[in-house]
Amino acid sequence: MKLINREEELFTWLQENVYPDLLICRNPLSRWDCYSPARKHRIELKCRKKHYPELLVEKKKYDAVLAECVKHEDIPVYINSTPEGIYAFDMRTHDGIWEFRNMPKTTEFASRHFITKEVGYFYVKKGHILLKFS
Repeated sequence: MKLINREEELFTWLQENVYPDLLICRNPLSRWDCYSPARKHRIELKCRKKHYPELLVEKKKYDAVLAECVKHEDIPVYINSTPEGIYAFDMRTHDGIWEFRNMPKTTEFASRHFITKEVGYFYVKKGHILLKFS
């Protein structure tokens, strides 16, 4: 199995292996990436080029996904791929600890504009392992 480095690849892998009914969100302003009608999972996807024991989530995105899930009675899910595997988290289990960090405004490498963002972490050891890369 090759590493999954892009959200499009992660979406395809999830559709083929975990969520056969997975639908991509077509709204470019949406705060979530895809949805499983069968499981009622509203999913945010992230791909990390490096493995960390904790995986970062922006509080604005977290709050927006949870609010949308409350509105539709969905389950908010955060799925991350790293060089070590693919991990899923029920976003409702976040420990509520947030901090402010100076980070790039966007994930585009050409952008050197930094802003302060409120972030929290999901710990890999507490996540559900969907796939381990060897």
